[in-house]
Amino acid sequence: MAADVAVEAIEGDESSRFLLICDHATNIVPREVGGGSLGLPEAEMGRHIAYDIGVRPVTHALAGLLGAPALLTRFSRLVIDPNRGEDDPTLVMRLYDGTIIPGNRRVAPEEVERRLDAYHRPYHRRIEAKLDAMLARGRAPALISIHSYTPQLRGRPPRPWEVGILWHHDGRIAQPLMARLRAEGLTVGDNEPYSGELEGDTMSRHGTGRGIPHVLIELRQDLIAAPEAQRAWAARLAPILKSVVAEIPDG
Repeated sequence: MAADVAVEAIEGDESSRFLLICDHATNIVPREVGGGSLGLPEAEMGRHIAYDIGVRPVTHALAGLLGAPALLTRFSRLVIDPNRGEDDPTLVMRLYDGTIIPGNRRVAPEEVERRLDAYHRPYHRRIEAKLDAMLARGRAPALISIHSYTPQLRGRPPRPWEVGILWHHDGRIAQPLMARLRAEGLTVGDNEPYSGELEGDTMSRHGTGRGIPHVLIELRQDLIAAPEAQRAWAARLAPILKSVVAEIPDG
């Protein structure tokens, strides 16, 4: 496994048909960004506003079960959100779920550009390079993005879905994946709790933009809080994903 300041990489099997990505894997704020905390106390940095809780272990476990390469961020979404286009107004969040982000409140355009160069762009370049390498071997990779969501936002009703499947134009993975998960008795959100129809996000850029089969999987954070639960969800998803992707023509 190799890593740099922006990206953690799991090499996986060169013949794998999967590439896993994890946009919000960690709550790390590099020291050169807002003093390493963006002015937030540790309790706030442990909330879902700073990262997708539980997804890094799930991605590691799923990569192992699939023999798949994986690319995970090594910086908090509060530094800069890699799941947003560069012109998105929520690229650098100033207020999130009731919390003001002091280090972002008056962030200058020059600082946003520096963060793009240091973190956002390197992550996307790594995804592009990995997809290029997989396509060069003559295989159509399936791009799987792993996220998680808080069971309840402040002032809003609890979210009933155990897992959400986000997608837009390409339902090759999303539709059969939802059917198989529902067959296991799960409450599955179709573009819930968020919409997958966000132009310029990671899946739009690397999946839709290249015609690669792709899907974004959202897991509810209370269901992947413990290590054993993280491993169990990876074990549940792996055979389903293998089955679904096996039905998509290769090439």
